[in-house]
Amino acid sequence: MKNEKAEEIFRKFLKQGKNRITPERFEVLEYALEHEGHFGADDLYIKMKNAKSRVSRATVYNTLELLVQCELISKRNFGDNITRYESNYKKQTHDHLICVDCGKIVEFSDPRIKKLPEQISDDLGFEFDSYSFNIFARCKNKKNCKNQ
Repeated sequence: MKNEKAEEIFRKFLKQGKNRITPERFEVLEYALEHEGHFGADDLYIKMKNAKSRVSRATVYNTLELLVQCELISKRNFGDNITRYESNYKKQTHDHLICVDCGKIVEFSDPRIKKLPEQISDDLGFEFDSYSFNIFARCKNKKNCKNQ
């Protein structure tokens, strides 16, 4: 496996939670970390099936939830009631700009935004943990809008 450190993190997490350690779960881990961009559980399941995997749909869904709990992947919802996932492993913190017309998602990082959640948490008497920031907008160039 290319992601030996991630495998080690996941194995330790599974042991601590007294979860079964199975080859199928590590297969889901590998596909999830190698997937480019955002993906749905069914997208990952279909990709795995097309690659002749014998993993079940339930294993994919359950394993993705475990991967979210151990913070190797993040769960995202971009306002369309579709749960998507993305790898956190070896990935820079980023935010999302989503077109409300076509659903196009653009990832970006801005140092001005990175400071705000910690500052706001501190100002309001909280200890900062994490944040998620999504901007909903419309494509300016309608020709490039995927909905057109």
